[in-house]
Amino acid sequence: MTSVKESDLDNIKAELLKNVGKNIQHIREEKGLSQFDLITKMLGEFDVTNVSRIESGRNNPTLFTLYRIAKALGVSTSDLINFEDKTSLLKD
Repeated sequence: MTSVKESDLDNIKAELLKNVGKNIQHIREEKGLSQFDLITKMLGEFDVTNVSRIESGRNNPTLFTLYRIAKALGVSTSDLINFEDKTSLLKD
């Protein structure tokens, strides 16, 4: 395992959050849903500002939140986190 600087880890985390958020936004828009439409389909209570923060990569959603979003969008949780890692910062 290679040694990674804390700043690199922060950059990796930020990139992952942005990519997941973009996937959620893309799928939501592809289905013709607004952020408000999405939260009305989600299990339990959720605030539209949280969706906005997740889609912009400013919030780190829990696995349960990703599950709820996936169910509301009619996709699998893996669809939300499936993306090409174009800038792999960690190398074996």
